[in-house]
Amino acid sequence: MALSADHPRLRDTVAMLDRLIAYPTISGETNVEMIEEAAGYLEYDGASVKVWRSPDGTRANCLATIGPEIPGGIMLSGHSDVVPVTGQEWTYDPFQMIEEGGRLYGRGTCDMKGFLAAAMAMASDFAALPVTRPLHIALTYDEETGCMGGLQLAADMIAEDIRPSVCIVGEPTRMQVIEGHKGCYEYTTRFRGFATHGSLTHLGVNAVEYAARYICRLMDIREHLKNASPEGQRFEPPYTTLQIGQVYGGVSRNTIAGECSVEWEMRPIKISDADHVKASIQRYVEEELLPEMRERHPDAAIDLETVGEVVGLTPATESEARHICTSLTGSEETGVVSFGTEAGIYANHGISTVVCGPGSIEQAHKPDEFIELSELGRCLHMLDALKSKLTDR
Repeated sequence: MALSADHPRLRDTVAMLDRLIAYPTISGETNVEMIEEAAGYLEYDGASVKVWRSPDGTRANCLATIGPEIPGGIMLSGHSDVVPVTGQEWTYDPFQMIEEGGRLYGRGTCDMKGFLAAAMAMASDFAALPVTRPLHIALTYDEETGCMGGLQLAADMIAEDIRPSVCIVGEPTRMQVIEGHKGCYEYTTRFRGFATHGSLTHLGVNAVEYAARYICRLMDIREHLKNASPEGQRFEPPYTTLQIGQVYGGVSRNTIAGECSVEWEMRPIKISDADHVKASIQRYVEEELLPEMRERHPDAAIDLETVGEVVGLTPATESEARHICTSLTGSEETGVVSFGTEAGIYANHGISTVVCGPGSIEQAHKPDEFIELSELGRCLHMLDALKSKLTDR
């Protein structure tokens, strides 16, 4: 099946995307207004809608169901949050969508409000069908900072006995069906030393220096991981990765730093790699770093905060989601990616899951983020083809 850019719902999708981009739903900040508008729109189009707030009430998930409320449905899932624009130089206002040269510019156009806009624009079409298999449209919060919304959504669906059998996560893959990705484990390690005058190095405990040693050990572990990957990996790169994102510490050149924090992540290809990293670095802390620090000051400390541990998506031998999605796109070619999504969460709850959506991950998180109109057209044609899967059991 050839997928063209032209589609009768394309302009509706563009209009919907314009509305979604106007909400600056940066991870960790509120998305409630956007979710309320989306919920109202989907309810008006005939869906049964549930909205669940985050524990602190500032963010929310939305699950809209079209058709009978029975097990075995198909879920289209996307996150509503976007990454910050701070420090980026944009040609355009990131929260005012601009159409130019066949592209739609704005924060979240690609990652991943474009998919959400397409699914919402098609909602009335789905609702007009004699649906025998339910369709669920899910919008989640805080995917970019640990998939917190996806974890809550999965738990809330279980609690209310909502059991889709298939999920398509619409992250940007240029409409290729992705059946596997690495996990994404994020941490902050905080070092508490003892601040003194810079000339009194024998009295202070320099938190920055101990953080530097901690980072160096993580880099040693990273090199080991490169050489420990099983053969035949389809990921690029074909091993578990580990990297340092941010380091904060100290107050001036001439002061022994009393505090420092290190933000880091790893993307394991298997859970045993993650277990190895955590055990190795904790052993280094307990046997070397912390005893040295406490020799100088008893209150010195090293604390590890788990920001999020999002499991990867393991390719399944038999996959209803893969079978359905490849039939929708018309291509049997599947792949794996190194970036993380909520897909592994749903797969771990027994839902056959793949990743497939419009746009390229190369545009995500960058200034002047964009999605091509042709990609939205291809996505809409896939959703059109989905109609037959909802009316024929």
